[in-house]
Amino acid sequence: MIIDQDIRQSFSSTRDYVYHVLRENIITLKLEPGTNISEKDISERLNVSRTPVREAFLKLVQDQLLEVYPQRGSFVTFIDLNHVEEARFIREHLERAVLETACDKFDQSALAKLEVNIHMQRKCVEMKDYEQFFSLDEQFHQTIASGCNKNRVWNIIQHVNVHLNRVRLLSLVENYDWDPILEQHEILLKGIKQKNKSLVKEIIIKHLSIVKDEQKRLFKEYPNYFKT
Repeated sequence: MIIDQDIRQSFSSTRDYVYHVLRENIITLKLEPGTNISEKDISERLNVSRTPVREAFLKLVQDQLLEVYPQRGSFVTFIDLNHVEEARFIREHLERAVLETACDKFDQSALAKLEVNIHMQRKCVEMKDYEQFFSLDEQFHQTIASGCNKNRVWNIIQHVNVHLNRVRLLSLVENYDWDPILEQHEILLKGIKQKNKSLVKEIIIKHLSIVKDEQKRLFKEYPNYFKT
């Protein structure tokens, strides 16, 4: 498990800090599906009391990232492909609407951020840095939402995205051919600049179909990660 103590002061409560650390480690598969974690162990590793850990566990249960079994313990949930597909469906439809809005009106400073983001993605492709590429991918889509004043829509997407993101990250680890993803990001940026709604709608459907196509292969490669 990766622990970043430097970010601790940026959270308003210890519970939120513990929740962030655990959530990031689960999504990035540092804590693998099926892993048993205990309040005592986490409190010691993060140097916090057990109360905020217990509260963070409850939030993770709500996110369907943690399951608690009386007398047995707490376990990182297995990836549920039904949840993955539902999240992909929700994200596709919401992002299509966001992109259409972005084509009508988009903040110029956000446009500049997308340009920089694309440049950094290219560097990650060259360096094969999957974690940073994943982070930039998320930032890219978040910037599109914020650029047309749809931050709350992005928050809704993130709430349902947890199982989908684990599959997306696993796909990046297994397949270093990220050029199609980068190319689609570049076309989305072009579509926003040109106010081309039909183009951005077409590309976002293709973009979110990549993970759908990968699911069967990943299920065969990592059967122990998935709920059967």
